[in-house]
Amino acid sequence: MITLTELQQTERLGVIIGEVAEPSDNLVLTGDLGAGKTTLTKGIAKGLGIDQMIKSPTYTIIREYQQGRIPLYHMDVYRIESGADDLGLDEYFEGDGLSVIEWGQQLGDYVPEDYLELILHKVPQNPDQRLAELVAHGAQGTAMKQRILEMWGTADE
Repeated sequence: MITLTELQQTERLGVIIGEVAEPSDNLVLTGDLGAGKTTLTKGIAKGLGIDQMIKSPTYTIIREYQQGRIPLYHMDVYRIESGADDLGLDEYFEGDGLSVIEWGQQLGDYVPEDYLELILHKVPQNPDQRLAELVAHGAQGTAMKQRILEMWGTADE
């Protein structure tokens, strides 16, 4: 677990993720509403060298940002109930950029096979504090987790 004591640390974790991301990395963001998923994604964009304003893609499902070191595919699949196979998400998951998927658990069987899940936990005693849990799924997810933890300065858990 990584303890994030303030909003700026959540964004800093995102910057690190953007700096270490490689093409076809997939990051599934999990957490309650207001946990900091979009704040984290803004940091990821900075780490990738994207200076465009990042907005939650709640109603558009996918926002593409091409002007960084590698493309950022920011997805919010909260509203998807069925038909995820019709969206062609595999093209993003296996593509040339980093896919950041908010509410990825909504995809069920359509979640990528190899990904890193980042779970943001709110801390009831401190509304600004978050705990970031990194759960690797597959070799690529494990490698991504290791790169993040090395940059954060934490030994692998």
